[in-house]
Formats: sequence, structure tokens, C-alpha cells
Amino acid sequence: MLNVTFKQEPVTLVGPELKAGDKAPDFKVLSNGLEEVRLSDYDGKVKLISVVPSIDTGVCSDQTRRFNEEADKLDNVHVLTISMDLPFAQKRWCAANGIEKVDTLSDHRDADFGKNYGVLMQELRLLARSIFVVNSKNEITYVEYLPEVTNHPDYESALKAAKEAE
Repeated sequence: MLNVTFKQEPVTLVGPELKAGDKAPDFKVLSNGLEEVRLSDYDGKVKLISVVPSIDTGVCSDQTRRFNEEADKLDNVHVLTISMDLPFAQKRWCAANGIEKVDTLSDHRDADFGKNYGVLMQELRLLARSIFVVNSKNEITYVEYLPEVTNHPDYESALKAAKEAE
């Protein structure tokens, strides 16, 4: 079991701890247009899944901007940012921040992604900061669960893993 904190307070993660080599679990989330989106919608592509507690906070905002900037340098890689924010808030935030190369997806309805990827913080009903790289065969090739949710992920390692995944 992972030891994860939020502002130095321990939190309980709901769901399995995933590792490189695992089959990526399917999930259902909502697009900014309220359409249901699943992992299978990205079949045949490498997915860099950036998970943030709330897109409208400092580190989450920086993380989403960074992957948006890097998206053009990633061939056949689709960048997804998943949070518990409402789709309307994600859409508004993306428009205000010029985010056009990342799919922002909301797990607020069912917490399906959070439960399937082991990142739902039970005490806060937010997602723990994490990164998953999933290859075109839907196998996980890279995982980073941040021990302290308010810290930045290892951007370089995640980007390298996405570039190397097929």
C-alpha cells in the first residue's frame, strides 16, 4: 500500500496500486462537452495521463501547462489531464490559459478513473497527483504516484517514457 500525504497529512487511496507492465484498466470520465470518454477511445495511441487534484490550483495548473507545451514534441502520444473538477470549470480554465493540446477530463461523476487507477483520496474525494504512460496496446509502461500530492511530478521521466512507448 502506498504512503501518500496531502499537505503532510496521510490520505487513504482507494483502488489498486498499478505498476509498469500492468494492463491499463478501462475508465469512464466526462469530456468538457459532457460526453462520456473511455480509455478505449484512445486505442492505438500512446497515452500520457496526467492526474491532478484540481486544475485551478498552482502545481496542477503548472503541470497541465507543462504537458500542453510538450504535447507537440510527442509523436503519436495523446496527453490527457484528469481531475475531479467539473467539466465546465475545466473548459473555462483551458480557455483562459490557452490549453489546446491536452484533453482535460473530469472524473467527478463516478470517480471511476480514481478507483480503477488507485488515486482516489478517500478523505478528500480528489485525485492524488500521479502520471501514467500507457502504450498503444493499453499496457502501462510508466507510473509515478507522488508521495506528497502538493509536489511536482518528474516531468522529464514522464516525457521520456511517453516518447519511448509504442
